[in-house]
Amino acid sequence: MSLEIRKSTRDDVGTILGLIYKLAEYEELTDMVTATEEQLQETMFCEQPYAHCQLAFWNGEPVAYALYFFNYSTFLAQPGLYLEDLFVVPENRGNGIGKEMLLSLAREAKERNCGRMEWMALDWNTRAHDFYLNLGAKMLEEWKLFRATGESLDKLASL
Repeated sequence: MSLEIRKSTRDDVGTILGLIYKLAEYEELTDMVTATEEQLQETMFCEQPYAHCQLAFWNGEPVAYALYFFNYSTFLAQPGLYLEDLFVVPENRGNGIGKEMLLSLAREAKERNCGRMEWMALDWNTRAHDFYLNLGAKMLEEWKLFRATGESLDKLASL
């Protein structure tokens, strides 16, 4: 069995979107996906990309993706790598693909002089929690996520 992990290219947009939909199905959130191939092209493969993606192929078939972007820590005065999505299709779990993708991202973070790498997992996804904890990550229980989107973002922007 062979595993290949590589950065995505413009030609991979359909594959990325397909994997995003598989993640949404797994999380039972398909009604929240509005992304299109065109939007991914415009935001990920432009002069200053908003996000980056690594794809994993198992025996030539796309089976996982990691979508991430860079942020900044004022306390560290260093960039950080924020992992938005790490998803391995369920039938390919247990082959070390998720671990290898996370390690690949950690190496990229170090190459870019990032002071930290962060991500979130849904509270019910204890399998993911255990996976990350076993790799040495720490769970930050004291932080709460806030979000403004759609109408709430429109209202906030108009104040």
